[in-house]
Amino acid sequence: MRILVADTIYPEAAAEVYARTPGLVDAPYATQRRALWDQFFGTSDAYVHHLTELGHEADGVITNCSPLQAAWCAEHGLPRSAARAVLGRRGRRAGPAPVQQQLVLVAQVESFRPDVLFVHDPWTIGDRALDLLRLRVPLLVGQLASRPPRMERLRRFHLMLSSFPHFVEWWRQEGIDSELFRLGYYERVGERLAREGIDASADAAGRSGVVLTGGLSPKVYPAVTPALEGLCAEVDVDVWGYAAEELAPGSPILRGYHGAAWGLDMYRHMARAAIVVNRHGDISRGMANNMRLFEATGVGAAVLTEAAPNLHEMFEPGAEMATYADGEELVAVVKSLLEDDGERRRLAAAGQRRTLAEHTYAERMRELSSLLEDRRSYQST
Repeated sequence: MRILVADTIYPEAAAEVYARTPGLVDAPYATQRRALWDQFFGTSDAYVHHLTELGHEADGVITNCSPLQAAWCAEHGLPRSAARAVLGRRGRRAGPAPVQQQLVLVAQVESFRPDVLFVHDPWTIGDRALDLLRLRVPLLVGQLASRPPRMERLRRFHLMLSSFPHFVEWWRQEGIDSELFRLGYYERVGERLAREGIDASADAAGRSGVVLTGGLSPKVYPAVTPALEGLCAEVDVDVWGYAAEELAPGSPILRGYHGAAWGLDMYRHMARAAIVVNRHGDISRGMANNMRLFEATGVGAAVLTEAAPNLHEMFEPGAEMATYADGEELVAVVKSLLEDDGERRRLAAAGQRRTLAEHTYAERMRELSSLLEDRRSYQST
């Protein structure tokens, strides 16, 4: 199959890549995309890389990166103004991308002529653009594990995937073809860290401390923020993340706050940590699903996450991943792991083995390939 993967990047993360790489903004399209992918933000090129390994003709686009899309336009005879937008725009909008960005994606689809268009963020493509894409693509697939757009937009996709079990159930009740599809770990991250001299094995010497990364907004994490504040009040926690400005001025989380860490920078911090504390937003409805479960175990940290009824489907609680039910238990488990390095190492090693055996994107793309083949076969009958 010919598969085009349409992804996005946080504007702040893209801005850092361009700021660190003088002249990148004027470089060829392939050079810019490689530089962005090599920062390992989100899923990076994991889908494209592993789908290609499986024999598919796969390619990927980053739809909301203006310099990148402008370079594509110039190299394909379209005016650069077609991709004009603001690089480094603060915040992550929940709504369709500017019309220019959507039209460039349509042009990229027309150029590549995929059998499948895989859209990582259905929010970014408006209804009219989706209608255009349905005329050009036999199989339109979306993936989402955040606040969804209205149902009529999701109905425009032939298949919707989510790592949230309740989303899958909900969409199926609405008559949308949907499947549970978990997130994962990209093994090339570990290879990159090794080239930098960073040992991402669970028993690496020098691991120390507790790390918290990712979103910090109490609006997104209202239930767990008090527990995290209680932890940071009693234990030294190194915090890297975004939306820290939304925390109360006196929040204990800010004691160890070092700023945002995107992609590879985030992995470096987790690969040096003894413990990574994980949490989910209220939208998860108590279910475990997020990327940090696999990212942190993948780089060898001992992971502590909420006790979730579906966690056992991915990791064995207590054996491969530590859990907490409330703020008091969170503090107690962190202190216990810090005091018992043997137990911390055992937990980290078991979690890393499970992730590398079952939760890599190489494995996920085998699952995805099977799902796509099934849909293609019954579409043709």
